[in-house]
Amino acid sequence: MLGPDLCQKDTFLVNRSKPALDSARHSSALNQRGSTVGMRLEGKTVIVTGAASGQGLATARALIEHGASVMAADIDEAGLERLAKEHERIATHRCDMSKPAEVERLVAAAEATFGAVHALLNCAGYLKAASVLETTDEMLDRIIDINLKGVFYGCKYVIPALQRAGGGSIVNWGSVNSMVAESDIAAYAASKGGVLMITKSVAVEYAKDNIRANCLCPGGVRTPMVADFFDDGFLNDEQAQRAYQPLGLIDPEEVADVAVFLVSDESRKMTGSAVVVDAGYTAM
Repeated sequence: MLGPDLCQKDTFLVNRSKPALDSARHSSALNQRGSTVGMRLEGKTVIVTGAASGQGLATARALIEHGASVMAADIDEAGLERLAKEHERIATHRCDMSKPAEVERLVAAAEATFGAVHALLNCAGYLKAASVLETTDEMLDRIIDINLKGVFYGCKYVIPALQRAGGGSIVNWGSVNSMVAESDIAAYAASKGGVLMITKSVAVEYAKDNIRANCLCPGGVRTPMVADFFDDGFLNDEQAQRAYQPLGLIDPEEVADVAVFLVSDESRKMTGSAVVVDAGYTAM
């Protein structure tokens, strides 16, 4: 989750002395879920925004497990420092995605560090619940700046890098609320609906450059942002979770697996799609 603007300077690093993986738990995660033939990402560099926690963190780790190099971006400097210690192919760059100049520098840093950029995963997001009447101008601006403008800027500044690389993949984080409404999140739903349309537009405009764009639309996922949205009773009640979405809350790693697929050549004919990972939410 992207927080308030804390970005004072750009930081990025690759620590070549780091171990292959920082913990046995993360190194065995791929084997526990099952390696998928044909989804290896050796030689690919992927920018992941919102990488310090939640789905962004899980996705950065999954990409590393599949052989990619990762430029992890967030404004949570402490979270980035922890992530940077996990693997030698992780570099970090503190960036507020709502600020275009910082996004442009992020892409330049990724190219300078790894030589090329092959994918962008726009995972940074912000959720604040309020009815239409209760939504303040400040809340609306913050939601639109992070969720919508951040995705637009990410696409705008990574496309030239993908063109230089001969093509690539963009995965923008939407939501089930890109497609369906829910009480008390009108601003959030509007921003996520916009993300889906940005994604489709990029897919149509840049297919000629071998650039694909897809919108990953999760349901309720066990992340710090979602924990702030639901009360503790719901988070500890499996029956309530299954009433909300039939398969219950989703683990971040389960979304990350789909993100890896969308980066890989296994999804080479997928573009402009809303890829729903919602545990049955939209089927109800």
